[in-house]
Amino acid sequence: MPDVPGVKPPGLQSLVRIQDRLTFLYVEHCVVNREDNAVTITDSKGTVHVPAAALGVLMLGPGSTVTYAAICLLAESRSTCVWVGERGVRYYCHGASLAQSTRLLEAQAKLVSSERSRLKVARRMFAMRFPDEDTSGLTMQQLLGKEGTRVRRAYERESKRTGVPWSGRSYKPTDFDASDDVNKALSAANTALYGVVHAVIVALGCSPGLGFVHARNERSFVYDIADLYKVDLTVPLAFDLVAEQVADVPTAARRGIRDRMKDGRFLERCVHDLRSLLLEPIARGDDENDDDLQVEDLNPRLWAGSRGIVPGGVNYSKDDGSSPLSDEESLRNGDNIPDQLVTQEFVDHVEEDDGNSMRPEFSHGFPASEGIEYRAGVNG
Repeated sequence: MPDVPGVKPPGLQSLVRIQDRLTFLYVEHCVVNREDNAVTITDSKGTVHVPAAALGVLMLGPGSTVTYAAICLLAESRSTCVWVGERGVRYYCHGASLAQSTRLLEAQAKLVSSERSRLKVARRMFAMRFPDEDTSGLTMQQLLGKEGTRVRRAYERESKRTGVPWSGRSYKPTDFDASDDVNKALSAANTALYGVVHAVIVALGCSPGLGFVHARNERSFVYDIADLYKVDLTVPLAFDLVAEQVADVPTAARRGIRDRMKDGRFLERCVHDLRSLLLEPIARGDDENDDDLQVEDLNPRLWAGSRGIVPGGVNYSKDDGSSPLSDEESLRNGDNIPDQLVTQEFVDHVEEDDGNSMRPEFSHGFPASEGIEYRAGVNG
């Protein structure tokens, strides 16, 4: 078979991890192309070469033209490309993932699907914002009330510190110029923050739409995570820029976010926070660079019900050509579930049964449409 022409794409194992990449690069009124394994950005001032594999997210603003070759390179490098509107106040779409597995995605989906576990994660989020307070017994309404008070006080504090008047948050997606300068700066800085957080979320293989505090929006989880950092990052920046009377507030806001993230520690912090929110401490472990989240080539795997995860590319039919007995049929016939399934990942909780035995309850592993709650050792 003849070789495919062009530059060979890098293997997944050779790519830079998301926490070690540049945060983001915003461009507008330019042409984005490819030269070897670098993205080239050309405008009236000249051409700049950017190593694609070291870029977290490329934000394309109005007037940007991107070539097929550039998008291919970004996809091969697992760099996220974000299309934004004028001055970065709109967010349209994003690119690929750096994740090797769906472990975080599965954990996220499981946690958001139960009201109890969803509230537990929301409390963890608010605990990050209120480090000196106990949020374990608060309801969602109480948490939202405390958050509203915290944000209002943050705006008032920054207004007093910088001398910039503050009359409240005002933002119209369809009319950016209708807001005052401090609200413009907040909108531009928050949009840049959303882009970086979105890039981290999809790079780790999580779903941007499965939020715990925010809901029913394609970027609910993005807003959840970004809200952890606004009071410390975008709010002070917006007031500082207006106090300095910069000529172009939106551009200065994006550059300010970039400068505050350029050392890479924000990406590290964001990855750490995502893992701590979605993974239980026993599963998370002490090493934040867990191999399960590293990028490496993997062969396809199959879910085989009670058999767990099995290698792909294998014919699992019986010698006589018939299909093996399904897991649901095995349960209905009284077969036992193998011990390897009784793990923290599959067990919701364990309850006492007549004081004699402990039976794990399974929240997933069989079609939800069946409407059956399966327990180990119980017939269907």
